[in-house]
Amino acid sequence: MANLKLIKSKILSYKKTGTVTHAMEAVSAVKMRKGQERALSGRSYAAAALSVLERLSGTADLSRHPMMQERSGKTALIVITSDKGLAGGFNSGVIRSTENLIQTKGLTKQDTVIFAFGRKGGEHFKLRGYAVEVERINVSDDISESEVAQITQLLMERSDITQAIISYQNFISTFEQEPITRQIVPIKPEVIREIVAGIRPARGRYAPQNQNDVVRPASYTVEPDAETVLSVLLPKLLNIAIFHALLESKASEHSARMVAMKSATDKAKDMAKSLTRTFNKVRQAAITREVSEITSGMEAMR
Repeated sequence: MANLKLIKSKILSYKKTGTVTHAMEAVSAVKMRKGQERALSGRSYAAAALSVLERLSGTADLSRHPMMQERSGKTALIVITSDKGLAGGFNSGVIRSTENLIQTKGLTKQDTVIFAFGRKGGEHFKLRGYAVEVERINVSDDISESEVAQITQLLMERSDITQAIISYQNFISTFEQEPITRQIVPIKPEVIREIVAGIRPARGRYAPQNQNDVVRPASYTVEPDAETVLSVLLPKLLNIAIFHALLESKASEHSARMVAMKSATDKAKDMAKSLTRTFNKVRQAAITREVSEITSGMEAMR
């Protein structure tokens, strides 16, 4: 009897868990569709904006700009994770790729500052002694480009920060996301080409219509002057790169959470079904034993 009660309580527990995870799956599915549409529709804008920078990369004016030059100083790591867990390997993938980058480049804690979007990334690096100078939590799915400007402005104002690397989950499909680390300061033509190539899907309605190589003239006629234009243009394009990474991360987060919750729901159903079979077997054995005892007692009375 005790075993039957224990099995029955476990069945109820798995069914309740399945109900919760199914509800979370449904919520994530709605957010996922919105996030995917926003990320994919924004890719054309991000690719077009960064292509401007790619075209300018061949000019002497741009190559002399401080944001294009290698200098010694601190490295800012912009780490984009989620505030909550239950999203499979979403957060661990970003954190792992960031730590691999730190190890590969030989970065020290004294020469590294963390700009964290999401509680998970911020807490991870705080516990390990890194300086988390900016921590943005509860970032809305409807975040606008202007809200990211604070981070971009801080990167521009900090003269001791000479390198910036962004780490996030790049959205590929509902069932596939890829942790990416990309250097965005100093700006390099080859990095820009990688970002643009990663933004543009190979096929579909968001794929580029023109596959021709970008032409990078040696000079442009810039008015009023190159310094004025670049001082406005470069921060704007840097802001777009960070904003686009946030959109990709949001789409990836909801996709990963929906898949994880679906897997958990299916597992809960399987466990409840398996325990129900066990419950029926134990109950049938108990009934058979009781019938056997009654029959034996009747025979003894005769």
